[in-house]
Amino acid sequence: SPGAEESWDALFNDDGDCLDPRLLQELSGGSERRESLQEPRFNYYGAEAAAPDLSDDELPHVIEIYDFPPDFRTEDLLRVFCSYQKKGFDIKWVDDTHALGIFSSPIAARDALSTKHLMVKTRPLSQGTRAAKAKARAYADFLQPAKERPETSAALARRLVIGALGVRSNQTRAQREAERKKLQEARERKRLENKQREDAWEGRE
Repeated sequence: SPGAEESWDALFNDDGDCLDPRLLQELSGGSERRESLQEPRFNYYGAEAAAPDLSDDELPHVIEIYDFPPDFRTEDLLRVFCSYQKKGFDIKWVDDTHALGIFSSPIAARDALSTKHLMVKTRPLSQGTRAAKAKARAYADFLQPAKERPETSAALARRLVIGALGVRSNQTRAQREAERKKLQEARERKRLENKQREDAWEGRE
C-alpha cells in the first residue's frame, strides 16, 4: 500500500541502509545481546576416576578386610587371622578401617571368607571399595601369595599369639625342649649361611 511504501522509504535509503537508529539497534541485537552458552552434558573436570575392575580370577588369594575399629594395628589383624599364620598371611593397609589380607593360596582366602571373624568383616576383592581395588592394582606385583613362615618366625608367632590371648600353651615340656632345640639349630644354620656368604664375598675359603 502507499502508506507502507512511505514507511519503508522513511526507514531505509536507496542503498538499503536503515535510517532509524532504534530499528537498527533492534535488528543488530542491541548492546545488551547475550550469547547463550550451552552447559556441557558431562563435567569432565569434576568426574571421578572409575574404580579399576578386578575379576575374581585376579589376585584370588587377596581379600578385603574392613569394618574393624580404627585403632586396630597390624598385630591386631594378625591375631584375628592367627590360624593362617603358619601357611602364610600378610597385611597391606588401605586406610584406618580397610586392609588387604594376603593369603598363601586362593583356597586359604576362600576359607577366610567363609569364616566369621571377631570384630572384622571380609569380602572378595572384586566386591571391595574403590580404594582397596586401586591399592591392589597398584601393588599387584608385590601381592604375591604369602609364604610359609620360617621355623623361627612360626615359633615366635605362636608364642606371641598365646601370650596375647592370655592362654596357657598345651605343649609338654619335651615338646618345648624340642622346639627350643629346633630354634637353636635354625639360628646356627642361619649364622653359618651368613658366614659363608661373607667369606665368599671377601674371597676366603
